[in-house]
Amino acid sequence: MVRQNIIFVENRPGSLKKVTGLLKENNMTIYGYACFDAPEFAVFRMICQDPDKAERIMTEAGYMNRVTPVLVVDAADEAKGLDAILSVLSDRNVNLNYVYTSHYRGTLSPVVVVYSEDLSVTESILQSSGFKTLDGVEELGR
Repeated sequence: MVRQNIIFVENRPGSLKKVTGLLKENNMTIYGYACFDAPEFAVFRMICQDPDKAERIMTEAGYMNRVTPVLVVDAADEAKGLDAILSVLSDRNVNLNYVYTSHYRGTLSPVVVVYSEDLSVTESILQSSGFKTLDGVEELGR
C-alpha cells in the first residue's frame, strides 16, 4: 500500500496555490492528486515522495490534514484499463469510497488510486485477479 496526504483547504481563490507553494518551497514532489470541493472546504488528496514530511509542513502552516493508506494499481495503458479494475471489484462486491488516477513519471503509464473500507481485502482481490499494486511511491518516480 501507499500512503497519501489529505489536506483540507478553504474553498476560496488562491487557497490551493498556497498549499502547493508550501510543498514547492520544501522541494516536495507530488506524484498524483485529486481535489474535491465542498461548500466551505476542498479535500486535496495527494501522493508525494514523503507523506510524513508533507504532513509536518501542512500542520506547521495550520492546515488540518492527515495521512491515510491507499492502493495504487497498475492500469493497462488502453481504453479499458480502468473498466477492468472496476469490473473485478464490482464482481466481488467491493465498494470504493473514491478513485483517482496518476501515472509513472518515466513511462507515463497510468495507475489508479483506490480507497475502500477494507484495503487488504481489496488488494488481495486485485492481486489474485492479476493486477499489480505498488508497494511505495518510489515506483511512481521511475
